Amino acid sequence: MINYLKSIGYNKITINNLNINDREQYYRLQWENGHQVKVKINRYSISQSLSINIESVETTEDKSAKIKLDLISKNLTCNINTYYNFPELNSIKPQLIAESTKNARIAGEQFANDSEAQLGKIKTASQGQISIAGKYYYEDNNDIPSEPYLQKVRVVSTIVFFLD
Repeated sequence: MINYLKSIGYNKITINNLNINDREQYYRLQWENGHQVKVKINRYSISQSLSINIESVETTEDKSAKIKLDLISKNLTCNINTYYNFPELNSIKPQLIAESTKNARIAGEQFANDSEAQLGKIKTASQGQISIAGKYYYEDNNDIPSEPYLQKVRVVSTIVFFLD
């Protein structure tokens, strides 16, 4: 498997724990021609997970589908789960906080105008939580995201202004 993944261009592969499941029973019951019969099954099942880290996320879904088909054609079963992360979050934090503060000021000015007051300086502020969520973009009313690798980053800030 490792050689196969390397042959299609994956180099950052992490091998996780090997799991062996002993079913203890060698047979399962099933119906054939109106009678219940015992059918021999494999006693042991072995599973192992691999993690692949790549930077070209645009092609991830297509490549994972190809891997799945290749493994199925070799009578192997697999589950492929794709996870995206953004390790450079600190690089965009200043921009997020600036935008959050700007939006808070706009909302504060509207509140001050409605109250016939003037918006003053910031009294207190806290960054709050930064969250990353998948982009929910669907085409043709299909339930499959067309660009699942795109992520939305959101910051929730609490800003208290003085009113003059």
